[in-house]
Amino acid sequence: MSAPLYQLKADFFKTLGHPVRIRVLELLSQREHAVAEMLPEIGIEAAHLSQQLAVLRRANLVATRKEGSTVFYRLTSHQIADLLTAARVILSGVLAGQAELLEDLRATTPSQIPRRTAAI
Repeated sequence: MSAPLYQLKADFFKTLGHPVRIRVLELLSQREHAVAEMLPEIGIEAAHLSQQLAVLRRANLVATRKEGSTVFYRLTSHQIADLLTAARVILSGVLAGQAELLEDLRATTPSQIPRRTAAI
């Protein structure tokens, strides 16, 4: 019996749930990259980047091609880039709402804050 769709979606988002993997996908949204090009952009050890790329490959989110001894990575679908863009839009809205709340809190003077009285 196959897994329900919601379980597959949860597994998909778990795959995306690592900052290095998100950064890799963001880079690959621009164009294909060799591992050596990604290392300075991401700022981690080569072995750690290789592990994260392997996770993305197993999930079929990235594909490779080899040119000599250089391995190039690319997204398997432009929809991955679209998903990252959608996440950015959603987060921008959330953060804008939090910024408005912060401004409201800052605008509240101490005299406007209700005081709690201690129970006797």
